This record gives sequence, C-alpha cells and structure tokens, in this order.
Amino acid sequence: MAYYFYLGNVLLPVAPEKLDLKIKNNNKTFNLINNSEINVLKSPGLTDISFEALLPNSKYPFAMYKDTFRPAKYFLGILESLKINKTAFQFIVVRQFPNNKEIYFTNIKVALEDYTITDDKDEGFDTKVQINLRQYREYSTKIINVSIKQYKPPVVQRVVTTNNTASSTPAKASGQNYTVKRGDCLWNIAKRFYGSGSKYKIIFNANRSKIKNANLIYPGQVFWIPA
Repeated sequence: MAYYFYLGNVLLPVAPEKLDLKIKNNNKTFNLINNSEINVLKSPGLTDISFEALLPNSKYPFAMYKDTFRPAKYFLGILESLKINKTAFQFIVVRQFPNNKEIYFTNIKVALEDYTITDDKDEGFDTKVQINLRQYREYSTKIINVSIKQYKPPVVQRVVTTNNTASSTPAKASGQNYTVKRGDCLWNIAKRFYGSGSKYKIIFNANRSKIKNANLIYPGQVFWIPA
C-alpha cells in the first residue's frame, strides 16, 4: 500500500511510518444531585495530527519528489516558513493499494503547531523531524454598535415644613418644561404640578400649538407648565 503525504502543495519525500490523528470532542460530564452522571454533547473540538518524517540528504530509490531531488534543508525551510508566516494550509494523505486503487483521503486544513528536528547517528546524514499539526477553522468577528441613551430622572421638588420634615404635597410649578411619558394624560400632569387634575386647562391653553385634542397627547412631546 502506498502513502503520499502533502503539506500544502509540498510532497514529503518519504511517507512516515506512523500517523496519529486525534479527533477530539468537547462533551462535558456533570454529576447530578442523585450521584448519577450525564454527558452534555457539545460541538466537536479541533483534530490534532502528529507524525515523524524522514528527510533524506541523499537521493534514494524509494524516495519521491515532485520535480527533482530536494535535500532536508529545503523541507525544513518550508516548515519554518509555515510557522513564522502563520500560514494555514491543507494536510493531505493519499492512500492507495499497490494497483493504484484509492482507499481514502485525509484532507484537513491545518496550522503548524511545532516541530522537532532530530539528528540520529543511526540515520547517517539524513534528518528526522517530528511534526505536530492542529486543525484550523475559519472564523470572523462581528462589529456591533451599541448606543446608550442617558437616563434623566424626573425632577422631584420637596416642600419642607417648619419642623424640618418632608411633606408629600404636590410640587408647585414655577414655570418649566415637561416631557410627556408613556401613560401620561393632561389630568395626571395637572394633578402632579397643581395638586388638582381639573386644572388641566392651564396646561392645555399654554400649549395649544402642540395639543389639538386635550385627550390626545403623545410620549416625547414637550409642554410648558406655567406657574
């Protein structure tokens, strides 16, 4: 059976003897109050990939090159470029029977996490490199504009009696603007400022340009409250 390992469009000259793909999940196990357990299923995690590759410094008959022989230095330069340039790339493994019939592909977009270079006397002039990859998923950020409207508390006037205690009598209008709120009516506004809703006509007459019907006022309207 033949294996072909690609890092992007770069074919490794010698297929690694072993490939580990750790396909993870993010499920969470919780203990319930009755001492039983449940497993909460979450979105899959990122797949981790690791293998050790031989990078020959001599041209062997069993090694494969797309164009021409490349020494170990060439492939180490590719790895360094992928690491420094923060480049995501496709990791592809092609598996074939001796008759060239395909078994299945591994094709994952990955990023290079780290790699370890080993010079072993048993390998002669060749170099071994342990490569660790991690699956890469595309993502983007969203920009949200948040508008905060400043809250303005209503004006509260307190009437102090001679014994320095606060009175709950209605505030007397001294001539001011008032912004209509949801649920307001002229009767309630007059009761608030004059102590009697029946005096609503004072407000009505002072704001005839804004009020067409004494029974119809709207939130956001600004009325003048005469003294």
